[in-house]
Amino acid sequence: MSGASLIDVAALDDLTPGEPVRVDVGGRAVCLVNIDGTIAAVHDVCTHALESLSDGHVDGDRIECPRHGAAFSLLTGAALTPPATKPLPIFGVQVHDGRVLVDPEPSLPHPILDR
Repeated sequence: MSGASLIDVAALDDLTPGEPVRVDVGGRAVCLVNIDGTIAAVHDVCTHALESLSDGHVDGDRIECPRHGAAFSLLTGAALTPPATKPLPIFGVQVHDGRVLVDPEPSLPHPILDR
């Protein structure tokens, strides 16, 4: 994690496994997913079509964009299928006392939004 102050964004109990949830982390839209007890946090905006990924479908540790079906790894941010070719920024996550805390600094700039 970047060392920046973590931001409390959700109760762990509110994250149903396999159901994406959009949260605000320091002014950025972030998609949280509970993957069987592991909480993943990726930028909520698809790197292909600027669609909200929290409206997408989760299958294991993958999320599919609802617009064109591009799939991304929730663990690494890697673009797994076309039409997306650029990775999603990911965010560090900690769970403390039943609360989900997210690092506001992404792993890398969003290839479209942070130019």
